[in-house]
Amino acid sequence: MPREWVIDAYNGYEALRLQDCVHVPPKAGEVRLRIEAFALNWGDMNLMKDQYSFSFERLPARIGCEATGIVKAIGEGVTGIEIGKRYCTLPYFYYDNGASADTLTTPAKYLTPAPENMNAVEACSVWMQFMTAYYPVIEMSKAGPGVNILATAATGTAGNAALQIGRAAGATMIGTTRSASSVGYLKDSGADHVFVDDGSDLAAFIKDVTTGVGVHGVFDPVGGDFPTRYGPCLAKNAKIMLYGTLNEKFPAIPFVDMWQSNAWLHMYSLFNYVEDDAAKKRGTDYVYAGLSDGSLKPLIDKVYPMEDYIGGWRYMEQPRAKHGKVVIETGA
Repeated sequence: MPREWVIDAYNGYEALRLQDCVHVPPKAGEVRLRIEAFALNWGDMNLMKDQYSFSFERLPARIGCEATGIVKAIGEGVTGIEIGKRYCTLPYFYYDNGASADTLTTPAKYLTPAPENMNAVEACSVWMQFMTAYYPVIEMSKAGPGVNILATAATGTAGNAALQIGRAAGATMIGTTRSASSVGYLKDSGADHVFVDDGSDLAAFIKDVTTGVGVHGVFDPVGGDFPTRYGPCLAKNAKIMLYGTLNEKFPAIPFVDMWQSNAWLHMYSLFNYVEDDAAKKRGTDYVYAGLSDGSLKPLIDKVYPMEDYIGGWRYMEQPRAKHGKVVIETGA
């Protein structure tokens, strides 16, 4: 019998439990997958505490929206998807119908073919990180020569993706980290400059490395007081894309600095772009091309078996010497 990990209340990942489930036949517009692997994401950790941009519609609920699987059944009206082929789920507002299971029935519009020459673990690690970074770095910040972009918490998978994407476009990329041991990793990923955050003056560092120009784009999942620390180094018409609250506090907005630089603030969620068919196609096309030419390279940190899903969350939450995605293999 297929299995699923579910949560019964907003008590965090320690409250997850594994249970048997059934295959749900696909309705019109839906597809059923046999899930091979699914990835862990910080947003899902927040969701399990009811601290995310949406809540579960009902409980018990499954977690996660980033998976790879084999198509087993197709609902009425679905075209362009083949039974027996491997597909990936794209990140979307999945509410209680997450991918933490051996089987998943989901709308066909949120599926995309697995990248060629990738196994299931690799394929499920691609879409959240690279598509999250694509729109802010390429479409909003207009990454290219002469454009300076700041990626905070750059050792995270989306931050690392931003560095890779910015480097490929020729932008000057600046990453932040709390650990000096991560500097080499960030520079290998695409950072031209790395700020090791020991509480010193971030804005002064950025002004120095950009010869006074400042940053044209900021890709920030940190929140709290962090925007006030880089606010004084915003270039004219800079764009700030806030997409998280890693320090668990809503961001303090540097209003005066933004007025002076004519800056633009965007509360950003990838899910809204996946909902737009044209935007979704631009994002997936970019990622496929980057994977094909080698400019984008997903990194897997650790793989856990289905039975040790909670162990994967414990590992992800602790300080890590390595970087990359944490993935669950179902064995289904």
